[in-house]
Amino acid sequence: MGFGLRLLRLLLKMLGGLVISVTTYRWGNLEKRRHIVRTWSRQLLGILGVTVRAVNFPSGAERPVTLVANHVSWADIFALNSERACHFIAKSELRQWPLAGRLLANVGTIFIDRSDRKETLRLGTVVHELMAAGETVAVFPEGTTSIGHDVLKFHASLLEPVVAAGGEVWVVAIRYFSQGKRSDAAAYIGEMNLLQSLRSIHAASPMVVEVQFLRAIDCANTNRRAVAAEAEALIRAAVQSDASEIG
Repeated sequence: MGFGLRLLRLLLKMLGGLVISVTTYRWGNLEKRRHIVRTWSRQLLGILGVTVRAVNFPSGAERPVTLVANHVSWADIFALNSERACHFIAKSELRQWPLAGRLLANVGTIFIDRSDRKETLRLGTVVHELMAAGETVAVFPEGTTSIGHDVLKFHASLLEPVVAAGGEVWVVAIRYFSQGKRSDAAAYIGEMNLLQSLRSIHAASPMVVEVQFLRAIDCANTNRRAVAAEAEALIRAAVQSDASEIG
């Protein structure tokens, strides 16, 4: 598939998603909304030539947890949503993205300005409400993207609402592969813009994004720094693993 055609299909998918977000998604019950998010996310990545490979993800009934993962690309959001519909904690700049920002807002993304200390209080309130409603929250504690072969320092403050509520954290490692080998093509770093990122992913497709469940951490009787440190160490070991190829 040529890049132009892929870009057109992606645009149409986003427009369709925007319509769904204010109709079927808004009117659906919790189970229906989760199904819409998972299915739509897989389809979006499929247009980009990206397949999700889930490793060791717990099966069974959904319950309120928080996913904590390393951050490589904007595509991480859809990769995690393909396995478990999430409300993401994201930097406020994403809200300004044309079309995508509106779509993310409509499906419950929590945008925060990390330079504003008042946001911590608001974040805590929103996360508590979501957990009480049985929803899943997702956060990238690095606060920015990296190339994906290591992790940056985790910001414990982003985990404060979850730990304060005594919730459960699922630690997840994200890795990208092309032609069976680790790939940097999806990394959204530096001064790269969205169009450049899409071209990079297109050139490397077909790709596989692996989302690997590592461990569940019970946040009762612990603190945010301990949770952040454990999650960071687990994910670092996974993304630095010598297992650089997949079958």
